[in-house]
Amino acid sequence: MLNKQGFDLWAGQYDETVQLSEENNQYPFAGYKEILNTIYNEIRERENAEVLDIGFGTGILASRLYENGHRIDGIDFSSEMIAIAKAKMPFANLLEWDITKGLPSELAGRKYDAIVSTYALHHLSDEQKVDFLKNLLPLLSAEGKIYIGDIAFQTRADLEKCRKDSEGYWDESEHYFVYEEIKNSLENLFQCEFYPLSHCGGVIVLDPEANR
Repeated sequence: MLNKQGFDLWAGQYDETVQLSEENNQYPFAGYKEILNTIYNEIRERENAEVLDIGFGTGILASRLYENGHRIDGIDFSSEMIAIAKAKMPFANLLEWDITKGLPSELAGRKYDAIVSTYALHHLSDEQKVDFLKNLLPLLSAEGKIYIGDIAFQTRADLEKCRKDSEGYWDESEHYFVYEEIKNSLENLFQCEFYPLSHCGGVIVLDPEANR
């Protein structure tokens, strides 16, 4: 698993790496554009939405929402990626922060129509994911939802098949979503939906409205 320094070094080549993996339909970024487009299309229907992007990286998704008139707050732990994203979104509120420490105090009291996280939460264990997502609840507006685009699988068997097919470059240090396992820990907090969009990725939508 890359640390902050690793992501800083990767920042300049990140988008190119993602594109190559996606074009070859390979783990870990197969389906990347469709995943981001799915989330973008959900949020763009709102006017002037308040959006929090967790782990925004080089701002590929956040900048599209920004250009569409939405207000963007974001957190990421790579100063180099923040610099790239800031050039695309000069008036966005972008904070340098490590999500393994929870949420930054600057977000206290904020309300968001959409909270987005793409290819970031797999750095947390499943227990940490659930705790982190639970802590996002107070930040959601009345109709707010959480959209997670990530390396994710419907079942453990799907993950194991991808691991076998990706032998030699599978990252054993990361904690990928297995929907059938983690949904049991989330269903008391959210209405959960999973949309698999490639053999190794998809979108999870969490809506707390049904459980309020």
